[in-house]
Amino acid sequence: MLKRSIFLLLLLSSSFVSSQSLAEHQLVTASDTLKKHLFLKSIGTGYFPTKYFNFDLRYLIKFNQYEGIRTGIGGVTNNDFSEKYRINSYVVYGFRDNRFKYSIGGGMRLSENTNTWLNLAYTDDLQETGSTKYITDDRVFQFFEPRLLNIDLFHKHVTTALTLEHQISDHLLSKLDFAVSDIDPTYNYAYVLNGKNYSTFNLTAGILGFQWSPFSRFKETILGTQEVKSGFPKFSFQYTKSFHDVINGDFNFTKLDFRTIFEIGNENSHFAQIILVSGMAIGDTPLTHLYHAYPNNIRKEQILQRFSVAGLNSFETMYFNEFFSDKFFTFQLKYFIKPFQVTDRFKPQLVLITRYALGDMDNQDRHQGITFDTLNYGYTESGFELNKLLYGFGLSFTYRYGAYYLPDFSDNIAFKFTFNVSL
Repeated sequence: MLKRSIFLLLLLSSSFVSSQSLAEHQLVTASDTLKKHLFLKSIGTGYFPTKYFNFDLRYLIKFNQYEGIRTGIGGVTNNDFSEKYRINSYVVYGFRDNRFKYSIGGGMRLSENTNTWLNLAYTDDLQETGSTKYITDDRVFQFFEPRLLNIDLFHKHVTTALTLEHQISDHLLSKLDFAVSDIDPTYNYAYVLNGKNYSTFNLTAGILGFQWSPFSRFKETILGTQEVKSGFPKFSFQYTKSFHDVINGDFNFTKLDFRTIFEIGNENSHFAQIILVSGMAIGDTPLTHLYHAYPNNIRKEQILQRFSVAGLNSFETMYFNEFFSDKFFTFQLKYFIKPFQVTDRFKPQLVLITRYALGDMDNQDRHQGITFDTLNYGYTESGFELNKLLYGFGLSFTYRYGAYYLPDFSDNIAFKFTFNVSL
């Protein structure tokens, strides 16, 4: 009887230990799976996470026509360093202009419930002339930024910025930015105002931005509030006010910017993407802060000499620095055909594309040293992409027609690579 009791006790103990080991194994496996998911999520947003510091992959290496190869290092501290404070910085070097650029900043969280942060940053870097950055944009990371390769019109800026970011709700993000900048174009340019030529100038500006994603789904994770399902449409609005004679500001102007993105259909089948962008600058606005229409074509005589990589949302037949506007509107329609299943791994996809741009400019004669046209008559191009042919590479063909059709037929054609990779 005693032997039987001992045997049953050992059997129960063995079962308990086995169950406990299985539970521990499942817990470890679940933990490892979560860590891998968060690691891939960080890489997908452009960060390589370490214990206290997440390295920013955007600064590793890039190329453009002014800097040549641009390489460096940067990043931001994470929650293991502090949940209330953060430090972010980067330093890069351009091998063609032989110059270091850098930024150093930090932030303090004012409220955890609304994810409210107060940030301060000092930056000495370059920015593309005529480009508009929405301060509320979610972080967008690409392993390869095709349009960047051909940009040559930059201005230097030394900027001190104080930013307040506040999550009004999961669906509505707001940011308020106050910045003082010294602007120095890297090209021959002067803005003429009241008989004075400004080849360099100071700007003091406030920016208020909102991003509204009413149909997206969000979830709290270790990385913070994350969008787990994109819903459309999405809306971005931005108001900019530059102040004359405030902290040595040279110009008084106002900018209004708006963007909306629609997607209709199923990404696994046929679907359409529509992007509408508009902007208006009112007042004394230098070329650095006006608008181009996302051009992505270089000035070479032959089609194959212009062969490069197509951008994601750029005008492929529009030449760099060809058009600038102080008010503009662009429309882009992409229709994605269901991928052709040639094999289980080879599934090329055809995308039909049409783009349209309209713009105008007051007081064009104020901008000296650079020649450009406006978009008064409407710019049109159409074409197609055949993507995912080999390792994310594909081909695109675009044709320019309408009011800005060029006399030489070949100058209206853009034939390029495409490159699309996502994690």
